[in-house]
Amino acid sequence: MLLYEDIISGDEMFSDAFPMKEIDGIAYEIDCQMIVVKEGNVDIGANASAEEQEEALEDGATTVNNIAHSFRLQPTTYDKKQYLAHLKGYMKALTEKLSEKGDAAAVTDFKAKANDFAKKIVGKLKDYEFYTGENMNPDGMVALLNYREDGITPYFTFWKHGLKEVKL
Repeated sequence: MLLYEDIISGDEMFSDAFPMKEIDGIAYEIDCQMIVVKEGNVDIGANASAEEQEEALEDGATTVNNIAHSFRLQPTTYDKKQYLAHLKGYMKALTEKLSEKGDAAAVTDFKAKANDFAKKIVGKLKDYEFYTGENMNPDGMVALLNYREDGITPYFTFWKHGLKEVKL
């Protein structure tokens, strides 16, 4: 199993246990779902029936996103101006981090694809929810939560070059 960590903050962001696909060679989309958790109960990933979910909510359980919950991602907010400022700083920091590693090919690849992908994100910024890693490092990656065309199925978007694979 692979765990993906933010190379700037060191926060765990997700694992390959979740369905994922690479987007334009610059990002990963990770499918996730809303789950019901009770205080003190361990989620084993099984899908509860609708009746069980209603009953669980009555017993003080909450509905959460499985990736945000599992990796302790913290919700945050940005308006367009704030997000653009963060993104500019993040892209600069990420380029520096990749350069430090001596991976010239990754730097070139990131620079070639990042601006186009950033434009796609900014064009649909109102559709996204924002999450930081557990430590809430303001310089780290901001994961983007959105919903598929059905309006129900959630997915996260993570910058590919900002992640380090850790084999477990």
